[in-house]
Amino acid sequence: MIPGYVLHGLAWRETSLVLEVFSREEGRLGVVARGARRPRSALRGLLQPFQPLLLRYSTKGDLRTLLAAEWRAGLPALRGDALLAGFYLNELLIRLVPRQDPHPSLYDAYEHALQALSAGPGGSRAALTEAVLRQFECRLLREMGVAPEFCPPEVSRAPEAQFWVCPHEGVHPVGASARASDALEVSGQTLVALSRYDLSLAAFSEGFAEVEQANQAKRLLRGLIRHQLGGEDLASREAVRSLAQLRSHS
Repeated sequence: MIPGYVLHGLAWRETSLVLEVFSREEGRLGVVARGARRPRSALRGLLQPFQPLLLRYSTKGDLRTLLAAEWRAGLPALRGDALLAGFYLNELLIRLVPRQDPHPSLYDAYEHALQALSAGPGGSRAALTEAVLRQFECRLLREMGVAPEFCPPEVSRAPEAQFWVCPHEGVHPVGASARASDALEVSGQTLVALSRYDLSLAAFSEGFAEVEQANQAKRLLRGLIRHQLGGEDLASREAVRSLAQLRSHS
């Protein structure tokens, strides 16, 4: 049996589920769990997002068949903003990671992020959640081979300067060339901080030195991800915006 997580599940026929699973050995997989919705099924209630599982499934075909599943270890339940963050991570994996394309280090980063989201102290939870998301976004873009080099030599030499970051052309000093239509402006300090996030699984604990750096990093990474999605938005981000609007009117 191999470790993995359920990213998403859909009802299929009368008693079964079609699951999106993320495993360390094989990456993202489509798996059919036959009979999992039957009242007396041992799988009923087990195949939920964010729970570490041990899975055994058939190895033939693009859509695998689940043969067995066991609870591997417990994580405290994600709640509130941490739960929304977890669904955001899952949607990123489903939308951007091809099936049957192993990414062990991305799996480790995902598991590390879930542990941090589930264990964050209440007083600093909001800041921790944002930092965990930035780190995972960096890792995901790097694993997909589409992340720019956040700290090239020109940034190291002049971290106080402003730079354009373009999905197609990388990082360029503001004023050195014409701005591309999809370029985003950020400070050199923000790019230095992002390079640290990109390289270290533990770097999110350090945070960003300034609020503006954190905001710039968020805008930049979300812009790079949106570019990879062809300009589309994620359903989980729409849910966060709707929730924020409800809170502002309550």
